[in-house]
Amino acid sequence: MFGLTLKPEIGTERLTLRPPQAQDVESIFHLVNDVDIARMTSGIPHPYSLDNACAFVAMAERADPHLDLPLLIEHPRWGPMGMVGLHQREDPWPEIGYWVGRTFWGMGFATEAAAGLLDWAHRARGVRAVASGHFTDNPASGRVLEKVGFLYTGQIRPRQSNARLKPTNTRMMIWLA
Repeated sequence: MFGLTLKPEIGTERLTLRPPQAQDVESIFHLVNDVDIARMTSGIPHPYSLDNACAFVAMAERADPHLDLPLLIEHPRWGPMGMVGLHQREDPWPEIGYWVGRTFWGMGFATEAAAGLLDWAHRARGVRAVASGHFTDNPASGRVLEKVGFLYTGQIRPRQSNARLKPTNTRMMIWLA
């Protein structure tokens, strides 16, 4: 557990990170129903349906913030653009995950969202370590993690990819406050 007791709204320079709501379902569906996004995540299937988006938002609303804290990445002008979250997995510390819609790739939004969530988790909840990883064929995600201070552990773990329908080698990383 990582000590989160509430679902925050976090502001960064350009973004708001907030819990997803029912009105976000269509935006989430349109953003993530992209094979190139889904195949770089462990939990997103492809194709991704409107029912998947409804189920995801319902899960996010019910989620115990001690175990799962999914947050929508929102820009004041462009609206929803992706997700970032902290999730308790097999490690003793939380794991961060994220994705942004294809339109927003290469603009620094994933880095800004991850940095904002890490800063909040450390300041507001005393989180001192966070794990993450990226599939070995997704070095761009590794660069995002490096930019926010993650270091490679040297460990490669097989992680299930719901879009690929098979385990995929994942380079593990750690962030220490």
